[in-house]
Amino acid sequence: MDTFIRFLYEFMSVFFNGLLTIFKGIASGFIQMFNFSEYLYIIQFYKNDFEVSEWILVIIAIVVLAILLGLIIVLLWLVIRKYIRFRKTLVEQESMLNEIGELNKKVASLVKEKEDILAMKVSQLGLKPDEANIISEEENPTKEGEDPTLDEDESKYRFSKLHAIDLQYRDYKVQVYNNTFTLEELVEEFRNFAASKLKLYYTTKMIRLFISALSATKLVILQGISGTGKTSLAYAWGKFIKRDAIIASVQPSWRDRTELFGYFNEFTKKFNETDVLKGMYIAGYTDDVYVTVLDEMNIARVEYYFAEMLSILEMPSRDEWVIELVPSSWDTDPKKLKNGKLQIPGNMWYIGTINNDDSTFAVTDKVYDRAMPIDINDKGQPFTPTETEAMNINSSYLEGLFAEAKQKHPLSEEMEQKINEMDDYVIKHFRIAFGNRIVKQMRDFVATYVECGGTEVDGVDYYIARKILRKFEQLNLAYIRDEIDGFVEFLNKEFGKDNFTECKDYLLRLKKLV
Repeated sequence: MDTFIRFLYEFMSVFFNGLLTIFKGIASGFIQMFNFSEYLYIIQFYKNDFEVSEWILVIIAIVVLAILLGLIIVLLWLVIRKYIRFRKTLVEQESMLNEIGELNKKVASLVKEKEDILAMKVSQLGLKPDEANIISEEENPTKEGEDPTLDEDESKYRFSKLHAIDLQYRDYKVQVYNNTFTLEELVEEFRNFAASKLKLYYTTKMIRLFISALSATKLVILQGISGTGKTSLAYAWGKFIKRDAIIASVQPSWRDRTELFGYFNEFTKKFNETDVLKGMYIAGYTDDVYVTVLDEMNIARVEYYFAEMLSILEMPSRDEWVIELVPSSWDTDPKKLKNGKLQIPGNMWYIGTINNDDSTFAVTDKVYDRAMPIDINDKGQPFTPTETEAMNINSSYLEGLFAEAKQKHPLSEEMEQKINEMDDYVIKHFRIAFGNRIVKQMRDFVATYVECGGTEVDGVDYYIARKILRKFEQLNLAYIRDEIDGFVEFLNKEFGKDNFTECKDYLLRLKKLV
């Protein structure tokens, strides 16, 4: 064993001595660079041999050296300062998250204290906790105009709001609106409606992108600077289809799916239903188009509260679009809740708005890959619209138009070949590849974009700029700077100098960031 210990000591010494030598070398290098006594000694040694012209060159050499040393000092100072500021930002974010966590704990503690007090009050009256709602009804009598029957029955149901929807829709028959519009007509109808009725002005291209995004995925992300009309676009779409958008204002404290759907309260034996859950339940009764808006969705981490929905919406069969709200079923559960599980409606789309600033979280690839991002960075210019009314739209008709567009406008063989060549180029020079999900989504998006009045090359250009080139931001921009010019030349050669402007503009913006 002694022999092995000596061996291990000598064997590991080689590595650690080398590591120590590196640090010593760096330290020695800095000390040598700033060894002013050495510089002075050399000048003293040669000063008697210098001529007048040589003294001028000596002074220039001293000035140049002083500048170099000064630049090194400034560079070190900037690096240290940047690190301190970066570290300070991280500490502030952690501090804020800890503070939010403490506040959530206090809120939970207060809620528990309230429930304990209510339990004491109920027990003093000789009642069971399940009968607490009777006290609430006595203390809060039915208001004028309310249905007293619903109030009396409400105590029997843990999903009281969903039960009320069941009563409201028990005799409902799916409405068929006999829609006849084309996708290109839909773009113009919506654009004119937003301008004439809401004074919201969008370009034809923007509406075309929006409709195409709806055909490619159930989650559309509207991103850009504040005040450019991201939320307004989703709001206007809800008004146009005569189904007001459900606005869910995301809060920094959102950590899980209960913020979207609600949760079961074990004490009251009630499920706290959210507006999003109510909207999804109503959508399940109809064939209308619905939209839920996740306003400022990245003010909290999207992959925390929306992760389950991202996975569900990826399922190939809509029969698998099921979410479990409660682990077991009651006889009084809502009609559409089977064994505590709810079918996610296929006629509802989710639109998230994103502000890219220091107060928000970065959206991860997991979210971006499953969504279709649309940039809104410019305000639309006012124009004189045609007076247009809102219209009811059957979701089945709209999705039928999407399916028809995908059949009519598959990617051309020439475009498929060029995209494959671009894929090879990007893999070789940037180490990024197209995934199968992205390629399928691109085909759906581009086909609808063409049916909406656009061109194939413009649709592919926009999609690649937003879904693929976006991944370049994760790379070392200084490392890929020289590769960007070559990529732009490749795009010019493959697609023409007048095409793929979205990709080229994006690449040039990246280059300026270096």
